[in-house]
Amino acid sequence: MRSDQPDGSEVNGNLPPELDGFVGRRAELPELARALDTSRLVTVTGPGGIGKSRLAARVAGGRCAPADGVWHVELAAVRDPEFVDYAVVESLGLTDHTARPPREALLAHLTGRQLLLVLDGFEHLVDACAALVVDLLGQLPTLAVLAVGRRPMAVAGEQVFALGPLGEDEAVELFAQRAGRLGVTVGDDPHVRELCRRLDGIPLAIELAAGRLGALSPGQVLERLDDRFRLLTGGGRDALPRHRTLRTAIGWSHELCTPEERLLWSRLSVFAGQFDLEAAEYVCSGGGLHCDDVLDVLSALLAQSVVAREETATGVRYRMLDTVRAYGAEWLEATGDAVRLRRRHRDWYVGLATWCELDWFSPRQNEVAARIEAELPNLRGALEYSLTEPDGAELARLLAGSLWFCWVGCGRLSEGRHWLERSVDLEPGHEHTRLKALWVLGYVSILQGDTVPALAALQECRQEAERSANATAVAYAEHRTGCLALVSDDMPRAERLLRSALERYLEIGELNSNVLMAQVELAMARAFLGDLPDAVRLCEEVRRVCEDHGERWARSYALYVLAYAAWSEGDAARARELLTDCLTCAHTFHDLLGSVLSIELLALVTVAQGDAAEAAVLQGAAASLWPSVGLPLFGSAYYNAPRELCEAMVRERLDDERYQRCLGQGRALGREAAVSRALGGARPLDGLPAPRGRVLHAEGSLGMQQPAASPARKGGETAG
Repeated sequence: MRSDQPDGSEVNGNLPPELDGFVGRRAELPELARALDTSRLVTVTGPGGIGKSRLAARVAGGRCAPADGVWHVELAAVRDPEFVDYAVVESLGLTDHTARPPREALLAHLTGRQLLLVLDGFEHLVDACAALVVDLLGQLPTLAVLAVGRRPMAVAGEQVFALGPLGEDEAVELFAQRAGRLGVTVGDDPHVRELCRRLDGIPLAIELAAGRLGALSPGQVLERLDDRFRLLTGGGRDALPRHRTLRTAIGWSHELCTPEERLLWSRLSVFAGQFDLEAAEYVCSGGGLHCDDVLDVLSALLAQSVVAREETATGVRYRMLDTVRAYGAEWLEATGDAVRLRRRHRDWYVGLATWCELDWFSPRQNEVAARIEAELPNLRGALEYSLTEPDGAELARLLAGSLWFCWVGCGRLSEGRHWLERSVDLEPGHEHTRLKALWVLGYVSILQGDTVPALAALQECRQEAERSANATAVAYAEHRTGCLALVSDDMPRAERLLRSALERYLEIGELNSNVLMAQVELAMARAFLGDLPDAVRLCEEVRRVCEDHGERWARSYALYVLAYAAWSEGDAARARELLTDCLTCAHTFHDLLGSVLSIELLALVTVAQGDAAEAAVLQGAAASLWPSVGLPLFGSAYYNAPRELCEAMVRERLDDERYQRCLGQGRALGREAAVSRALGGARPLDGLPAPRGRVLHAEGSLGMQQPAASPARKGGETAG
């Protein structure tokens, strides 16, 4: 989370519930809380470093939360106004695989929900944010927005809360607290009070000054800072404007840095949001700063509060506050080294994406997913830089294509399509990267249910690959065209193409998640054509290979097929065991299609085990998820079969009124609650009568309409 004061923490909803070390603002806290009680749009404004973000987080976290929580959207690292909607969708944890714009998905998701949306750091995106807020508030009467920025949004109904500096006592308290973190104790020192007055009670300026107590006394800090102020005011004691006070404090801190510290400060400004030590060492070293020295210099900047350290799910990461980063960026431009640093930044993240793609086919899939999520702001920056550089087309396509597992496996189809379409629209050339971007674009479009552009991309990929004798691209294009046939209910063609693609993969020695998914998809086609034993054989082989390599993603789809086979054979307990594993994995990877198919099949297993009411609840939960799944399978004769069979079995046990009540209860569940309910197994529903009628067992066969696995959900490559 961004904060105008270092060490800012997040609130509730998607944020931690407490703000460790929050100091001051005793008057402003209740005032801002009252403003939120009377207005649906409150904007906290003030200069950089004044503490806007921390105050907003404190109030949002401490007030009585709306029914659906408080959700924080960090916008400081977003550079392109087009990605404002994506940032909100991402912060809400909303996974949408359709081709609809993120704004439309956002409105659909938030309809009827009561929540507070905190938009933090919007000032450089004010027009896009204002348009979004007007749209959201106009269509969602139960939504409230707390915005944080250096300027108002200037929209109707906005209540502006202008935040001023800390009072003198609170400023002294903050200074003493920050000094204590350095092991320095300061009492009610007159030098400290004068220093806080000279810094206009600006929290960031106070913290930067306190960061110098490792080498200087409060009196020495005051003397040096006062000399600089006098220089700027012509020797008088007139106060500087507040924005100049902060800039002066930052500049003074910059002057006191060693040459190596100033150099690293400027170079770190190329990062968007958080970064880790390895990235800093690669991007920022050279030209006067040895790689081995980066950690020591970074530690010095940490001690001076120029850089903040954060513990995250992916380990220790670092960040610079916006105001401090902007100052460093100016120095970087002045050195003439900005282009080289941006290229090194781009190269590092191209390398990271390439490594993560390779490591996806390993036991580290979860770690790769978490790492990519943490690095998204920097990856977006690298993509944008490549797309705008005259010679960046090849790397733009390489990066967009290599991140297929992020777009497909981590629930980011819409964003992936955005980057892929932009990259393939660039000047033709560098055949290999263009072909890869084309088949990934076709894959993403299939999963969004957008078959016409999917077919166009795959046909172009196939034709160009055959012309250039690129056997790998031919295999991937043929594989994905087989997937398209599969979801179009053309099983004979799907089987032919998928078998051919698997033979091509074998010839070129390709083995990865994508290849294994081709085998699962072939198994699905075989099941639909009536040969369930062959489908089981294919998926058992996939499961063995996945377990040998520690792969969980493709394995989950093999388990889905095996679960259906177990149900067909009357072993409902075994089917539930397999589906529990499958659903857990799908949900971990934000895989909506895998999740909803698993929940539907669990409904069928549940009614087979005798609980028709719970089966109806799960059917309702699945129905509420389908609108966010891009691939429209409701029209498929094959994929509709288990849903229709489950409904028939449930309706035979429940009267229509009770059936509709159970469906409604399921539809009311959110995605997390739906998955939790499905994984919890059958349970009685409070307030509903006991089931009536006889227990139906899963007997008979669906003939040509037996479901198997996800049609085209997963896959990937290491060299394609």
